[in-house]
Amino acid sequence: MRLPATWIYWAPLCTAGLHIFEEFVFPGGFMAWYRKSRPTMQASITPRFLIVVNVLLLILCYDVGAMAWRPLGTQLWFLVAAILFANGIWHLVGTIRTRSYSPGLVTGLALYVPVGILGAVQLIRSGQTSIAGALPAAALGASYQLWSNLLHRRRARLRSK
Repeated sequence: MRLPATWIYWAPLCTAGLHIFEEFVFPGGFMAWYRKSRPTMQASITPRFLIVVNVLLLILCYDVGAMAWRPLGTQLWFLVAAILFANGIWHLVGTIRTRSYSPGLVTGLALYVPVGILGAVQLIRSGQTSIAGALPAAALGASYQLWSNLLHRRRARLRSK
């Protein structure tokens, strides 16, 4: 078994940090764009909510790097990489749907998508896991956008009462 380069395990943390920077600092404006693009969910899209979600994401990404070379670390990598990959696609779909730039689009497509593909290929080729071993974690991670939308709808309903 050939071990993959260490960068693969730390890439989610680095790319998530850059992505969050794009969303909220330069050029920023993600919360306003998100609220405008999802009017039925506006009540749920709060600064506190976005801070909590992004801090939890960075902690999870750190855990991926800290657990490098462990079987659970590889599964966690696939889970997080799928969350990030799906988020990159979500930004693309949002940009197309609204015909306006979604802050996070550039890093989502330039970093999340390629790192997900390259990392998956490298981890499977190196024998860290098999395709069958990677699929459950990747499927769970890719489902994040679905349950995130459900959570936002529920929160918005509860806040508007």
